[in-house]
Amino acid sequence: MKREQKEARIKELADIFKSDGTFYLFDYNKMSVAQSVDLRKTLRKHGSSLRVVKNRLALRALKAEFPDALRDSFRKPTAVAFTAADPILLAKALKEFAVQNKVLVVKGGVVQGRYFPAERFDEITKLTSRQALLGKIGFMMAYPLTKLLRTWQAPLTSAGILLSQLKNKKQ
Repeated sequence: MKREQKEARIKELADIFKSDGTFYLFDYNKMSVAQSVDLRKTLRKHGSSLRVVKNRLALRALKAEFPDALRDSFRKPTAVAFTAADPILLAKALKEFAVQNKVLVVKGGVVQGRYFPAERFDEITKLTSRQALLGKIGFMMAYPLTKLLRTWQAPLTSAGILLSQLKNKKQ
């Protein structure tokens, strides 16, 4: 590979690491081509991408802001799964693929700028998605208002029921 090509790849990787903010590193050594194609299709459905990287070029692309523990993850064959969308969906897709095919070994990653070692990857997959959390927050904000509305309606409803029973008694 020529120097210009290497510099272009380094710049491309640096842009990925910087702009997306969420990426996971994993060992793809035992993965077949068919499994790799299947993983790429699955990740595309979730708005994510997969890139196999050369470790030396990836280390050059990493800036000083990333911890040294992340740099240690670039040993053996390494692939990077990255997304600008929901990091939880990407983690769950990787976890599901790893469970089904038993070939994927997560080395670590960065979720919205914070480094997570491989041991904490399961914690990320157990989190709920951003949309589910926003739904819960919306429900929690609306619940007191609906409770207040029901409280205000209760006396009127009771008075209506009472008047209806009184009318039925007189007839």
